[in-house]
Amino acid sequence: MAEMPAIDFLDWVYPPICALCGCGLSQGKALCESCSGDMPRIAVPFCDVCGEHFLGQIDGAFECPNCNGLSFHFEFARAAMDRSDGISELIHRLKYGREIHLAGDLGRLACGAFSSDRRLGVALEERWPLVPVPLHRLRQMDRQFNQAEEISRAIALETSLPVLSMLKRVRRTETQTRLSRRQRLENLKGAFAIRKRWGMKKTVAPRGVILVDDVFTTGSTVNECAKVLRKAGVGRVAVLTVMRG
Repeated sequence: MAEMPAIDFLDWVYPPICALCGCGLSQGKALCESCSGDMPRIAVPFCDVCGEHFLGQIDGAFECPNCNGLSFHFEFARAAMDRSDGISELIHRLKYGREIHLAGDLGRLACGAFSSDRRLGVALEERWPLVPVPLHRLRQMDRQFNQAEEISRAIALETSLPVLSMLKRVRRTETQTRLSRRQRLENLKGAFAIRKRWGMKKTVAPRGVILVDDVFTTGSTVNECAKVLRKAGVGRVAVLTVMRG
């Protein structure tokens, strides 16, 4: 009698169909090759600071008008995907629909930035740890997970980089959605801190880290996180997100 083919455990837990088009899938993935391939990857030219894609011809490095003349606590931010209905839907369903299985594909999509940006290639070679942007404990209790941490774990599976939860959110802030950049920066002051074990003198801070979040919009959140990390002794901070908002 012929042996029955093995079925991936995730295929039992989640419907084995593409999260966007509904075609059949297997092996625990949430996106088919066609939908994944159609996602708008950010490629050159893009802002060297915030990673915003520029439509046009630019030779060499450049800073966009939003970043020109400003100083940040992170060295650069790199989003793998440009904003689109598909990627926005996946992130929304992960965060608010609690479809945690989508973090795997979002993490794989984010990993595309490693091969298209030499600066992240250096971080990969030097094995910088992945540091997820934290949620406040009350929000995490309500959501039951942290989307940045789930995405970080997915990236770790693809890259073998360690995940370090170095940060905690010590103050619950109002939603950033309707705030200006200046208001966001003010809203986040003092919202993050280093976890106790990383504040101890015997714990040596990494010389570089990759700060991970789902979306980069104005950069106010990751900038405040980077400020805390640098103050704790981290030499260099790069930012990696799935989408550029």
